[in-house]
Amino acid sequence: MRVHKLTFAALAVAAGLSLTACQNGDDGTGQSAPSSASSKSSSGGGSDSGSSDQGGGTGTAGTGKGSAGAGASTGTGTGSSGTGSGGSGKVERCHTDGLEITAKDDTISGDPDGTVAVQLKNRSSRDCAISGYAGVDLKTSAGSLSAKRTGQKADQAVLKSGQSIAFGITYPLNKSGGSGVRITGLLVTPPNETKTVTLDWPGAASLPVTDGTGDPVKVGPVGSAGQGG
Repeated sequence: MRVHKLTFAALAVAAGLSLTACQNGDDGTGQSAPSSASSKSSSGGGSDSGSSDQGGGTGTAGTGKGSAGAGASTGTGTGSSGTGSGGSGKVERCHTDGLEITAKDDTISGDPDGTVAVQLKNRSSRDCAISGYAGVDLKTSAGSLSAKRTGQKADQAVLKSGQSIAFGITYPLNKSGGSGVRITGLLVTPPNETKTVTLDWPGAASLPVTDGTGDPVKVGPVGSAGQGG
């Protein structure tokens, strides 16, 4: 009987210990769960704040990308601006339609050759740049005759609205006493243009007839009026 009592006592103690352990486990779980919730909340808070910051961060990365995109736009904008700036910094060339072209006899008495000065006046409302050689052809009774370039250096000039610049054409005078080759007109194409203007020829009426060994008709660069030869 004593043995049975001891056994029951031992079982009661074991049951008590087991119950305590369960309660402790439940308490731990109970405390653990708030802690988890707290951690989750914290984490959630962190996430939100991180989302803001990280959205700052991610947003920064996104902003970084956005910045890169913005950068691309800015780059494009800058490019446009650069182009705009380039547009204001670089003057557009003079076009045939924006020039008033006239020609006059500029021969000096005693010169071995005749000279015609061709003037180009900027009649547009904007500045324009011009440099190089104009295309020059004489219309004659024997056909069209192209002037040869003198080879002089061509400097660039900027013409403001209403300003003019000129170049010279030199040609051999007909001193043979014969009728020679009659000149009927002058064709001028401004530098870097394709549109030609037809003018009356203001110089001597004819060129000497040659076998190709005489002096050719020559044209100087823009800015060289009277210095074509």
